[in-house]
Amino acid sequence: MARPITSRQREILTAIVESYISTGEPVSSGALAQTAFSNAMSSATIRNEMAELADAGLLDQPHTSSGRVPSAEGFRLYVGGLTGHQPTGARQSQLHSQIDTSFAGVAGASALLERTSHVLASLSSGVGLAIGAAASTDLLEHIHFSRLAQRRVLAVVVTRSGLVRDRVLALQDDLSSVQLETAANFLNEHFRGWNIDRVRNELARRIEQERDTYQQLADASALWSRTVPSGPVQQQAVYIDGVANLIGFPTDRDRLRAMLSALEEKQRLIELLNAYVDARQDSVRVVFDLEEQDPGMAGLVLIAAPARVAGSESDTLGSVAILGPKRMHYQSAIDAVGYIAQLLHRMDSRDSTISP
Repeated sequence: MARPITSRQREILTAIVESYISTGEPVSSGALAQTAFSNAMSSATIRNEMAELADAGLLDQPHTSSGRVPSAEGFRLYVGGLTGHQPTGARQSQLHSQIDTSFAGVAGASALLERTSHVLASLSSGVGLAIGAAASTDLLEHIHFSRLAQRRVLAVVVTRSGLVRDRVLALQDDLSSVQLETAANFLNEHFRGWNIDRVRNELARRIEQERDTYQQLADASALWSRTVPSGPVQQQAVYIDGVANLIGFPTDRDRLRAMLSALEEKQRLIELLNAYVDARQDSVRVVFDLEEQDPGMAGLVLIAAPARVAGSESDTLGSVAILGPKRMHYQSAIDAVGYIAQLLHRMDSRDSTISP
């Protein structure tokens, strides 16, 4: 923005944004004078102020004869005013009560994150997102191997945070059910509570020392390396709900196809949230111009916050977010994301249920 705006211009901008969110139509000075200001401010005065706001880059004019709509910078300034204060009142209490009811009885981090995506989608006009911790930052609780067919094994990893990951392994050598059970027992006995990334390194060290002694160690190491591959890519659980909300979003077919394609590629969503959400901060962040990170996100806005469990910096679950059109009820969306992040933070460390 080239210059600061006056309090009256800010008041007019707020009225334009809220009218556009409500109707989706360009806002004229005459309509604004009647509806937002009850003719306490003349149409001519509002028109002059709207011209100033347009010159400041806060309003756009879709057509020569039409009214004005907020620009991305106008939305950003409007949202900045919302995030600068904590909302209160009956509406907020009702929202928090609705969220509390939605999470009642839900246990386990995986179930909580899945419910989070559903609740955020239902409360907004966008997509609800919840992303769990990277596998290498979590702790092993239990692992199980099940023989599906010759040289094909189902591996199921349960972490201390409650996330469950499964993977079908294609093995070069066939292993019997007894061998699979022995390998799982070995891993569970020796590595329960370990950081998942450390397990691989410790297995490699023990194999080097005890290669000739324990065949079960070799089997366990081979299965583990296929279940949790090495490398820089960290597997994260991604929960998405409400994609259908974007189908009615006014956009051309090519842009809609790009949006849906971006949402289908979960790794792109992980990269998007990791790029904008700082786990060291507790505040909700509202991000416009997402196309700079991913062209498929053009026209969308991200409202996101980090989510942690039981106050430990190292126990970060990941992120919770709403991804939706700029025509969004920002106050309730920001409040919902922030409140749910706090709920997850209060999750009981023993059974992962929401505490009152």
